[in-house]
Amino acid sequence: MPKHTNRLIDSSSPYLLQHAHNPVNWFPWDEEALALAKSEDKPIIVSIGYSACHWCHVMERESFENEQIAEIMNKDFICIKVDREERPDVDQIYMDAVHAMGLQGGWPLNVILLPDQRPFYGGTYFPAKGWANLLSQVATVFKKQRSELEKSADGFMNTLNVSDIQKYGLHQGENAFGKEELSQMFEILRKNFDLEKGGMNRAPKFPMPIIYAFLLREASINKNPAALAQVELTLEKMAFGGLYDQIGGGFTRYSTDEDWFAPHFEKMLYDNGQLVSLYSEAYQETKNPLYKATIYQTIEWLEREMTTTEGGFYAALDADSEGEEGKFYCWREDEFHSILGPDADLLIEYYNLTARGNWEPKKNIPFRKVSDEVFAKQHDLELDELQDIIKIANLKLLEARASRIRPGLDDKILSGWNGLMLKGLVDAYATFQETSFLEMAKKNANFILTKMKNGDGLFRNYKDGKASINAYLEDYAAVIQGLTALYQVTFDLQWLTSAEKLLKYTLNNFFDDEEQFFFFTDEKSEKLIARKKEIFDNVIPGSNSMMAQNLYQLGTILGNEIYTDLAQAMLGKVKKMVLIEPQYLTNWACLFSQMVSPTAEIALVGEDIQKQALEFYQSFIPNKVLAGSDGKDESNIPLLEQRTTINGQTTFYVCYNKACQLPVNSVSEALELIEKGN
Repeated sequence: MPKHTNRLIDSSSPYLLQHAHNPVNWFPWDEEALALAKSEDKPIIVSIGYSACHWCHVMERESFENEQIAEIMNKDFICIKVDREERPDVDQIYMDAVHAMGLQGGWPLNVILLPDQRPFYGGTYFPAKGWANLLSQVATVFKKQRSELEKSADGFMNTLNVSDIQKYGLHQGENAFGKEELSQMFEILRKNFDLEKGGMNRAPKFPMPIIYAFLLREASINKNPAALAQVELTLEKMAFGGLYDQIGGGFTRYSTDEDWFAPHFEKMLYDNGQLVSLYSEAYQETKNPLYKATIYQTIEWLEREMTTTEGGFYAALDADSEGEEGKFYCWREDEFHSILGPDADLLIEYYNLTARGNWEPKKNIPFRKVSDEVFAKQHDLELDELQDIIKIANLKLLEARASRIRPGLDDKILSGWNGLMLKGLVDAYATFQETSFLEMAKKNANFILTKMKNGDGLFRNYKDGKASINAYLEDYAAVIQGLTALYQVTFDLQWLTSAEKLLKYTLNNFFDDEEQFFFFTDEKSEKLIARKKEIFDNVIPGSNSMMAQNLYQLGTILGNEIYTDLAQAMLGKVKKMVLIEPQYLTNWACLFSQMVSPTAEIALVGEDIQKQALEFYQSFIPNKVLAGSDGKDESNIPLLEQRTTINGQTTFYVCYNKACQLPVNSVSEALELIEKGN
């Protein structure tokens, strides 16, 4: 039996449950803890992390499981544990506070607050001795020199309460957008390219899918071969590297080195959802078979390891197993021999294993150096023969790996991350016409709209049949994006209707009429010490940039100029900053790419429109929307009003800015009209 149990034992978050038997008297972030801090007049320790965070586990082992350190924490502080994935609103505020202190952010994030939640000190990982000394000093200062802490807190609160709109002067909008400005953004991004290994020229290397989504658009619009070359180099190196699970599929969170070789082994749903979309779009442009194989294997991993019977997708897989980072994913050379027999030598060379270990002693991370075409030629094999050998070998290796102790699974379900994967599945289905991808997408969309509905809105989280936290703007933005994409490959009105209802909810409950951007939190949610707006794009695109894209997409499909005008106004306000710092606003830059030329509005009418629609995804046409009808009923979607079949055949209407070309009866003719329109 555990020696200690604290209040986290009643949590649904796997991360909080990991700390439920610490000797620290942890509380979740709730009214009880915050009220107790005031009534006992104690400072608050807010320790924020997530279940797949390696250094969060290290600090837990070193400090939070230490009886002496726990005694200090329990005596002089109210201690609150926060799962940043469940409560990004709390994380956002206190991460901003740490930045205001002039410190580098990251997780674990440990911030010390006055009893009224105002921060006065913080940092990330602290070694055990340093943490104990810090807390002793803070406790003394709080009792004897509290006025100094109050002064510090006042200063940080002044910073926190300045909105990014004010801070960066995002008031004057300019709604003119030119192709040459896309090239200007590209040239700024280009300065930081790693032209040998792909990605950006620094370590650690994060995939950052939105950067390469923008480069694809710049390459397409401005016929820029350098932009496409950087996309192709990066996507190949990522798919070849240890960043990608060569045996089981799926991308890990980032590479610790410049070669995409040594990953931080956790796998996050949000990365993989966006990367499936990116590789699908890149395949449309290049037809590179590596991209297709990577997508299929990643979705196989998703279905095998990350999907509930209800159709939801789990949040993450831990980096550690048996207390050791990457142990589940690494191999000894002799294991390949015992598992693969006569094929072992070929696969050892294919995945670059060594007897000494290519990472740590006796530990190999499988990675690739060359394409299957090149490797097959080097070994005098037919390509199909090599790929059959690899497929069979991977199945054997997967079976062997399944007997190992698995990394921890963060089995909470987050609506926004599910929205990102929903969009990935739709993009993969549209590209490859693989019906199983569509079935997974529809099941996931139904799951979100039944199990994660919160009245007219959404919940953020779901686990064991329960949802408890109001969704954030990120969740609405990603789910709306996924549903809008799903409508455009199925033409099932329920997805479009649901997307529009959620969009209206955000306008009613998140939108700031004064600054004309969206708050991150619902006005119905708990009031924190600051209410923030997320403007910048990060590993997950910023929620305001996603919402602006949704407004533009849905506004175009629905003929709603209020939506499209708002999208353009939001982009206009950030335009100056996007042109100067595109690396931090790349999703805005993707929306910018849609504004430099008219959007192709494609209406399909006929019996087999679902199949015909997929033809518009066989080449890369990023600036388009689709609407469809069987022609039997009058549609209330403006793009479909008074649209009928001509000559008894499926008919395609291509329009730009509400001006339509003559209707045609074949996809090829419609594509010609789109080509002329660009």
